[in-house]
Amino acid sequence: MSHFSTVKTQLRKKEPLVQALYNLGYLPQEGEQLVRGYRGQTVKAEMSVQMPEGGDIGFRWNEDTNSYEFVADLDLWKHQVPVDRFLAKLTQQYALSTVLSATAEEGFQVAQRKNNIDGSIELVVTRWDS
Repeated sequence: MSHFSTVKTQLRKKEPLVQALYNLGYLPQEGEQLVRGYRGQTVKAEMSVQMPEGGDIGFRWNEDTNSYEFVADLDLWKHQVPVDRFLAKLTQQYALSTVLSATAEEGFQVAQRKNNIDGSIELVVTRWDS
Protein backbone atom coordinates (compact mmCIF):
# COMPACT_ATOMS: atom_id res chain seq x y z
CA MET A 1 0.00 0.00 0.00
CA SER A 2 1.46 3.30 -1.07
CA HIS A 3 1.77 6.14 1.37
CA PHE A 4 2.36 8.72 -1.33
CA SER A 5 -0.07 11.57 -1.83
CA THR A 6 -0.43 13.49 -5.04
CA VAL A 7 -1.58 17.10 -5.14
CA LYS A 8 -2.58 18.76 -8.38
CA THR A 9 -1.00 22.14 -9.03
CA GLN A 10 -1.14 24.83 -11.67
CA LEU A 11 2.65 24.80 -12.03
CA ARG A 12 3.27 24.35 -15.75
CA LYS A 13 6.81 25.53 -16.45
CA LYS A 14 9.93 23.82 -15.19
CA GLU A 15 12.28 26.82 -14.93
CA PRO A 16 10.13 28.94 -12.59
CA LEU A 17 9.39 25.83 -10.52
CA VAL A 18 13.11 25.14 -10.09
CA GLN A 19 13.75 28.81 -9.26
CA ALA A 20 10.87 28.84 -6.76
CA LEU A 21 12.34 25.81 -4.97
CA TYR A 22 15.76 27.50 -4.84
CA ASN A 23 14.15 30.69 -3.50
CA LEU A 24 12.62 28.68 -0.68
CA GLY A 25 15.99 27.17 0.19
CA TYR A 26 15.57 23.75 -1.41
CA LEU A 27 17.98 22.07 -3.82
CA PRO A 28 15.91 20.36 -6.53
CA GLN A 29 17.39 17.52 -8.55
CA GLU A 30 16.13 17.39 -12.10
CA GLY A 31 15.66 14.41 -14.38
CA GLU A 32 14.04 11.11 -13.48
CA GLN A 33 14.29 10.84 -9.71
CA LEU A 34 13.05 8.53 -7.01
CA VAL A 35 11.10 10.18 -4.22
CA ARG A 36 11.60 8.34 -0.94
CA GLY A 37 8.71 7.53 1.34
CA TYR A 38 7.61 5.23 4.13
CA ARG A 39 9.78 2.13 4.73
CA GLY A 40 11.90 2.70 1.66
CA GLN A 41 9.00 2.96 -0.77
CA THR A 42 9.74 5.13 -3.77
CA VAL A 43 7.85 6.74 -6.60
CA LYS A 44 9.26 8.20 -9.81
CA ALA A 45 9.15 11.91 -10.49
CA GLU A 46 10.75 14.37 -12.90
CA MET A 47 12.16 16.46 -10.07
CA SER A 48 12.80 15.81 -6.42
CA VAL A 49 14.12 17.42 -3.31
CA GLN A 50 15.83 14.92 -1.06
CA MET A 51 15.37 15.64 2.60
CA PRO A 52 18.02 14.39 5.05
CA GLU A 53 15.44 12.84 7.38
CA GLY A 54 13.53 11.16 4.51
CA GLY A 55 10.11 12.17 3.36
CA ASP A 56 11.34 13.62 0.07
CA ILE A 57 9.17 15.83 -2.08
CA GLY A 58 8.81 15.44 -5.82
CA PHE A 59 7.12 16.83 -8.88
CA ARG A 60 5.71 14.60 -11.57
CA TRP A 61 4.49 15.80 -14.97
CA ASN A 62 0.83 15.07 -15.66
CA GLU A 63 0.07 14.89 -19.40
CA ASP A 64 -3.69 15.18 -18.83
CA THR A 65 -3.55 18.45 -16.91
CA ASN A 66 -0.36 19.71 -18.57
CA SER A 67 1.08 20.62 -15.19
CA TYR A 68 3.30 19.28 -12.45
CA GLU A 69 1.83 17.31 -9.58
CA PHE A 70 3.32 17.51 -6.12
CA VAL A 71 4.07 14.06 -4.73
CA ALA A 72 5.21 13.20 -1.22
CA ASP A 73 4.63 10.79 1.61
CA LEU A 74 2.72 13.18 3.85
CA ASP A 75 3.01 10.80 6.82
CA LEU A 76 6.73 11.62 6.80
CA TRP A 77 6.23 15.38 6.32
CA LYS A 78 8.71 16.97 8.73
CA HIS A 79 9.10 20.37 7.13
CA GLN A 80 8.81 23.61 9.06
CA VAL A 81 5.44 24.51 7.52
CA PRO A 82 2.32 22.43 6.78
CA VAL A 83 2.07 21.08 3.24
CA ASP A 84 -0.75 23.44 2.18
CA ARG A 85 1.25 26.46 3.33
CA PHE A 86 4.36 25.10 1.61
CA LEU A 87 2.42 24.78 -1.66
CA ALA A 88 1.05 28.32 -1.25
CA LYS A 89 4.58 29.68 -0.73
CA LEU A 90 5.87 27.63 -3.65
CA THR A 91 3.10 28.92 -5.90
CA GLN A 92 3.84 32.51 -4.84
CA GLN A 93 7.55 32.09 -5.64
CA TYR A 94 6.64 30.40 -8.94
CA ALA A 95 4.46 33.39 -9.86
CA LEU A 96 7.21 35.80 -8.83
CA SER A 97 9.78 33.96 -10.98
CA THR A 98 7.38 33.95 -13.93
CA VAL A 99 6.66 37.69 -13.60
CA LEU A 100 10.33 38.59 -13.22
CA SER A 101 11.27 36.54 -16.27
CA ALA A 102 8.47 37.98 -18.41
CA THR A 103 9.18 41.57 -17.41
CA ALA A 104 12.93 41.13 -18.05
CA GLU A 105 12.13 39.79 -21.54
CA GLU A 106 10.12 42.97 -22.17
CA GLY A 107 13.02 45.16 -21.04
CA PHE A 108 11.71 46.07 -17.59
CA GLN A 109 13.89 46.27 -14.50
CA VAL A 110 12.82 45.88 -10.90
CA ALA A 111 12.86 49.34 -9.32
CA GLN A 112 11.42 48.29 -5.98
CA ARG A 113 10.57 45.05 -4.24
CA LYS A 114 8.82 44.90 -0.91
CA ASN A 115 7.99 41.81 1.16
CA ASN A 116 4.96 42.77 3.23
CA ILE A 117 4.12 41.54 6.71
CA ASP A 118 1.10 39.66 5.37
CA GLY A 119 3.40 37.61 3.11
CA SER A 120 2.53 39.41 -0.10
CA ILE A 121 5.21 40.78 -2.39
CA GLU A 122 5.00 44.15 -4.12
CA LEU A 123 7.05 44.83 -7.24
CA VAL A 124 7.59 48.07 -9.10
CA VAL A 125 9.17 47.61 -12.51
CA THR A 126 10.32 50.34 -14.86
CA ARG A 127 11.48 50.60 -18.42
CA TRP A 128 13.12 53.52 -20.12
CA ASP A 129 11.75 54.29 -23.57
CA SER A 130 13.79 56.36 -25.96
